[in-house]
Amino acid sequence: MARLTKKAVDAAKPSGRDYFHWDDTLPGFGVRVFASGRKSYVIQYRVAGRTRRFTIGMHGKLTAEQARSRAVRLLAEISDGHDPSSDRRQARNAITVSQLADLYLSEGPADKPNKKASSWQTDQSNIRRHILPLLGNRLLQSLVQADISRFQSDVAAGKTALDEKTGFRGRAIVAGGRGTAARSLSVLAAMLQFAVRRGYLSSNPARDVRPFRLAKKERFLTEAEVSRLAGSLNQLTDEAKVSPEATTAIRLLLLTGCRKNEILSLRWTNVDLDRGCLHLDDSKTGARTIPLADAAVELLSELPHTSDWVLPSRRGTGHFTGLTKTWDRIRSHAGLDDVRLHDLRHSFASFAVAGGATLFLVGKVLGHRQSRTTEGYAHLQDDPVRAVANNAAGRVSAAMSRPVYRDSNILPLRRGV
Repeated sequence: MARLTKKAVDAAKPSGRDYFHWDDTLPGFGVRVFASGRKSYVIQYRVAGRTRRFTIGMHGKLTAEQARSRAVRLLAEISDGHDPSSDRRQARNAITVSQLADLYLSEGPADKPNKKASSWQTDQSNIRRHILPLLGNRLLQSLVQADISRFQSDVAAGKTALDEKTGFRGRAIVAGGRGTAARSLSVLAAMLQFAVRRGYLSSNPARDVRPFRLAKKERFLTEAEVSRLAGSLNQLTDEAKVSPEATTAIRLLLLTGCRKNEILSLRWTNVDLDRGCLHLDDSKTGARTIPLADAAVELLSELPHTSDWVLPSRRGTGHFTGLTKTWDRIRSHAGLDDVRLHDLRHSFASFAVAGGATLFLVGKVLGHRQSRTTEGYAHLQDDPVRAVANNAAGRVSAAMSRPVYRDSNILPLRRGV
């Protein structure tokens, strides 16, 4: 092809694979014909001993003469030491953290199909509340490890804290703290790793930033505290200060070890009283079957079937949702201000372990996907293990303390006798 013209490019027909037609009058200028029939104008050049191609534009959006003019300019810049491919790559990577966040939230779920929608909503909240206010306007490639470390410290110091109205009755209170900072750092690190996979970064600047080490919140109810909690539930329910739905939810949490949302979103179709189990279509760890103790079966069998939901809302057609606010009133009445709703699940596990159940079986009941999650309850086995140690050591100690009897008629054997 002597010279690339519109007529000549239009006449180029697709074959079974891509091929090129080069312009004899302008070396390095050509058209690429794709197997699909699309055509693009390109230039081919050498930089540092390597051959590279640069796409100028698609045929149809550009005429042959327009593409030729751009090719002349680009080839002149190349002769002056510029590399248009490198320039385009840098321009493509010159996005802000805010632009990356939009891309991560829109395309990230396709990269992690097993990550739950609720987890993506939590990520979105951390991004909007903490990452964007502090780093949103920064160019992605300008971030270094010190920026990420400073980000965690700033969130912990409360620089992103706010209190805003979110609706007629809604209110968002965003606090700082080490826990919030560590969780926000985790989201930021995942977002930056997504940028590495997409080619926007060569390495993750958050890779070597260590999150704050948080104190483990371990709170297990004793039998006396469970009794006190039950008394408060009865009294507050009788006085109509707590709804029956809230009372039932807390009792089910104590009797099943389920997560809060697993109980609140429970439908009657999930309940199998004959077999004594719950069949959850979805949970934090996916679909699972939860065995029910006799006490839980009895409690569920006494509930009225007024809705598809086991715990229906008194307003609308959804399920009961006001447990968190009600719990503050209940735990205060019971004198358990330091107990969280999730501690009821921990308490269920603690009673199981103290009763001699293996960590493997406790993990099965709680629906732990990984054994190391259940291993957090291993220390609860200390008491029965210590009892064994005390028993063994006691017998050894008793043997050691027995008096030693010597027979006075026995003389030591002398050498040579």
